[in-house]
Amino acid sequence: MTKICVFGAGAIGGYIGARLAHKAESEVSLVARGPHLAAMEANGLILKQGGETFTVHPRVSSDPKTLGSQDYVIVTVKAHALTGVLDQLQPLLGKDTTILFAQNGLPWWYFYKHGGPYDGRRIESVDPGGKIWERLGPERALGSVVWQAAELESPGVIAHAYGDRLPIAEPSGEKTPRAMLLSKLLMSAGLKSPVRGNLRDEIWLKLWGNLSFNPVSVLTQGTLLQLATDKGTRKVIRGMMQEARLVGEALGVKFSVDVDERIAMAEKVGSHRTSMLQDVEAGRPTELDSLLGVVIELAQMVGIATPTLNLVYDLTKFRSRT
Repeated sequence: MTKICVFGAGAIGGYIGARLAHKAESEVSLVARGPHLAAMEANGLILKQGGETFTVHPRVSSDPKTLGSQDYVIVTVKAHALTGVLDQLQPLLGKDTTILFAQNGLPWWYFYKHGGPYDGRRIESVDPGGKIWERLGPERALGSVVWQAAELESPGVIAHAYGDRLPIAEPSGEKTPRAMLLSKLLMSAGLKSPVRGNLRDEIWLKLWGNLSFNPVSVLTQGTLLQLATDKGTRKVIRGMMQEARLVGEALGVKFSVDVDERIAMAEKVGSHRTSMLQDVEAGRPTELDSLLGVVIELAQMVGIATPTLNLVYDLTKFRSRT
């Protein structure tokens, strides 16, 4: 049976892990900590989704050494936390272990097998000093785009809010056996996880909303609905998205919708407070660099001016100091 470990089993990781364990087509384990871990050890992992509630009992641990090497590791810690868990991930990695990165933002492996003049380039904003590239190896990486929203309602209890799409892909765009097998397991567990031939366009589509709405929400404390419909905040967000689009297009990205259509996508989510705003209010580190700082770094790389992105970044950096 295929061994899958979810590393960082908070809201999204717990949701994915619960779906996989509920289907029982793979041997699922979760790495977690604190009261959440204690609750899962005592009562199992409870998932609430679409009026349904079920409990699963995957193997859980705070120590990856007790779990051993895996066929797949699904990493769901936030991007800025990844460098801090590199040592903990090592016991899970065998010779052929594949790592699926289910994180927001532009991934550290982005230029691996990218082709063109930037092929193999490392991105300082999301991989300081190239430590992730060296310790994990981009050859292990599968990418994904997380379109779900969930929250840790209480220790051991995950409440799914919306979304079931989790497309995955090889950095090269190939449909490899390892990608196809994981796709099959995820889809049988109830996730829409096709293998994409080009995930980078979809990464940018998700990033496009996050890089703009999230920091502006920190500065204004507004919900997605408020930010999309207020004249002033919408103007700022449009400006940020227009600058970011130039950067993406300079790297070969094709945007499937225009700026106003992407804003409308966020507006439809409604009165949702972004995770970045919630992190700031809770005194936690934010994903600012993996969502916005990284785009500014790439803009400098391709020679595109981003005054609006820079301004919002600097203000949000100040506001989010912990």
